[in-house]
Amino acid sequence: MMSTCPICGRPAAPRSQNNALPFCSARCKQVDLGEWLDEKYRIATSYDGDASEAIADSPNAVEHSHEEKP
Repeated sequence: MMSTCPICGRPAAPRSQNNALPFCSARCKQVDLGEWLDEKYRIATSYDGDASEAIADSPNAVEHSHEEKP
């Protein structure tokens, strides 16, 4: 069973025949990447505060100082 390309709607061959799956071609894969990079796609979050607070509260956060060193 072939899936449908989410970009152009054409059939997308199985992974054994198509390295671009779920897209039908490398071109459609690049178009999708461009949409993400242009911020046309977004992942919804449940955080309602300031983004800098969310980053600061992250367990992997690294504190950066903007003070000049002598």
